[in-house]
Amino acid sequence: MDNEVVLAINPGSTSTKLALYNRQGPLYVKNIDHTGTEICNMHSIVEQLPLRLEIVRKTCKPWLDGKHLMAVAGRGGLVKPIKGGIYSVNDDLMNDTITCKYATHASNLGASIAYGIAREYNVPAYVVDPVTVDEFIPEARISGLPEIERKSRLHALNVNACVRKEAEKLGKAISDTRFVIAHLGGGITVAVIDGGRIVDCNDALVGMGPFSPERAGALPLEGIIKMAMSGHYSFKDLYEKLAKNGGLKAYLGTSDMREILRRIDDGDEKAALVFRAMIYQIAKEIGAMATVLKGKIDRIIITGGLAHSDRVVDSIRERIAFLGEISVYPGENELESLAAGGFRAVDGQQEVQVYKSED
Repeated sequence: MDNEVVLAINPGSTSTKLALYNRQGPLYVKNIDHTGTEICNMHSIVEQLPLRLEIVRKTCKPWLDGKHLMAVAGRGGLVKPIKGGIYSVNDDLMNDTITCKYATHASNLGASIAYGIAREYNVPAYVVDPVTVDEFIPEARISGLPEIERKSRLHALNVNACVRKEAEKLGKAISDTRFVIAHLGGGITVAVIDGGRIVDCNDALVGMGPFSPERAGALPLEGIIKMAMSGHYSFKDLYEKLAKNGGLKAYLGTSDMREILRRIDDGDEKAALVFRAMIYQIAKEIGAMATVLKGKIDRIIITGGLAHSDRVVDSIRERIAFLGEISVYPGENELESLAAGGFRAVDGQQEVQVYKSED
């Protein structure tokens, strides 16, 4: 059994993260940095695919010597709204992601890279809990304007991994659990999970909800309208300002929390104020999401890269402890979650679903 392995692939904008897992844990983990390479000069996802695939192939080939590869699990990109779970990689899924039909993001490469490696070894390829998992209750979709619907775009992979871990820890079936989960990274997800369904969340992609290290978060509408109509910004410019260059980065010139905490310790009052404001907004969003469950919460879960910081977690805890017990799972754990999904699929522990394009 130790010889049976799953390869996990997580493409990012400037890197590709790989790991080979057996059922006990990781055997190999590698972060391939593409900064300054030909890949970063390519203007489209399609252009990047052959080179990224070849790099992954060369990296994992020696890892697989003497191993029994069971499956390849790639990060699910931005697809149509779908239920959470494990999906087999097929032509519809690859076409919708590689053509960026719904949005452009490096994670869209995950399905096609996974399929390329899996085909070579004659094993199945999967994606697990893509970013666009959508299990909203009807009330959560209403925005305030009929022309605009609230979207479910979140860190679903890590959110659902935390649900499984916490349900096991509590000795409950997932269907009997109720959680509010805050994933804190470059973007922030605050989600409500009721009986295993993500019934509401902020839009973590563009940044609704609290501002984050990189996202601007929910903003006063008048200000957005004025910026959009000023003539100073194209759609792309404004989108990138809100989604990639907002939040801590906009106020303090960096999204590195370690640097910001150092500045605070050195007496930087502006850094301290902006940090407190982000914590304040995160806590407000958690409190708002608690109302979806009418306060009947098994656990509030804090996860993501920023959860490694005790100061971040403790600052949030001060504001939300009255809502219920808090569990902390630091890190994004994406490779681990992908590999675990691959094993659940091949072991028959979770149904594998089939993705169909809307066309």
